Amino acid sequence: MSRPRSPSPSRETFVLGPHVVPRIWVGLWQLSSSAWGTASTTKIHDGMAKHAKLGYDAFDMADHYGAAESLFGGFRKTLPSTTTVFGATKWCVFRQIDPSRTVVECAVRDRIERMNTQSVDLLQFHWQDYSDMGYLTALRILQDLQKEGLVSAVGLCNFDAVHTNEICAQFGSGFIVSNQVQFSLIDTRPLHGMADICERHNVKLLAYGTLCGGFLADKWLQQPEPEPYTGSLTPSQRKYLDVILKAWGNWTLFQTLLVVLRTIGDRHGGRSIANIAIRWVLDHPFVGAVLIGNDTIILSSKRRFILGTHKALDWEFPNIWTTISMLTDSH
Repeated sequence: MSRPRSPSPSRETFVLGPHVVPRIWVGLWQLSSSAWGTASTTKIHDGMAKHAKLGYDAFDMADHYGAAESLFGGFRKTLPSTTTVFGATKWCVFRQIDPSRTVVECAVRDRIERMNTQSVDLLQFHWQDYSDMGYLTALRILQDLQKEGLVSAVGLCNFDAVHTNEICAQFGSGFIVSNQVQFSLIDTRPLHGMADICERHNVKLLAYGTLCGGFLADKWLQQPEPEPYTGSLTPSQRKYLDVILKAWGNWTLFQTLLVVLRTIGDRHGGRSIANIAIRWVLDHPFVGAVLIGNDTIILSSKRRFILGTHKALDWEFPNIWTTISMLTDSH
């Protein structure tokens, strides 16, 4: 049986380092490509303001998400001094570098300038090549920069369980506050190792891909399998369709899952498939927040985003996984 959670579902929060932040964040990766649409800077700022006013005031971005950091920084300039928003960004090292103090500090200061802030609220660090242990040097310098006030909190991005454990053990409890990874009903890899590491070191997962690019939604119920490179699929949907069909199962099995989620939603106040999928992820104690990519920021509309999220925040269903398993087995 579901139970009410709080009178203000958009402000269900958790502690992340020195911050108290909401459990649903607005993902800005749609700003990386015109495939999701385009809009003027004014309209994008207006979209951000509408979401922040409703309590969705944590935004996730990266320097490779197009102009996301600069747009967020411009949005910050429009806010009154009494209003604060939370900005999480990334430093993703995809190629070999020399992580000197100059290189690392430059990366941080570039983000500070673009985001119009004195200190990066959350800097999430990704290192592509584990065989190059320069990531430990880079993190040591980030720790120094945190002590100097240039970074408020440090997290990881797409680090595996082994290296997350290594880093947390070496740097001590409290330095790494988060790890952003893919986690959904379709991709449950964090349950196998990462969950234990998070609980051991008090690290929160920031989950992306929770709605599989929008496939875990009512609009795909009883729909035929889409063609990946025809029609109107976004880049994210092409990626997650590949996950569904090649790594997880097939379209028929996916339709069975959607039927099960629709059944659960009908039993609990008519919640959407997306609501159930989000709640399933949030109910894991090692998860801090779910990141929902939001093309409605570009479209300057909050209705679709709110419909897909707020009903995930005002209830809890501890036995949701058991129920999903039982109903799946019966179909």
